[in-house]
Amino acid sequence: MNHQVFFAHRATFAEADDLIARFGAEAAGEAKLRASRSRDLGNVILFCHWREIERLIGTIGRESTDGPLQ
Repeated sequence: MNHQVFFAHRATFAEADDLIARFGAEAAGEAKLRASRSRDLGNVILFCHWREIERLIGTIGRESTDGPLQ
């Protein structure tokens, strides 16, 4: 199955890279934790932001790709 991945902002890549550098293999979990905190505070925008970063970290961590990153 071929899925195209789209990320709206370049800053998303920089933040994902920062979390990976700081938390290593736990980076996706840290992004998930931040998303949960944002949701609990009622901040939908930051919730979506951190979920996007969590998905990006998962995509980066795959050994193969299904298609281009856009």
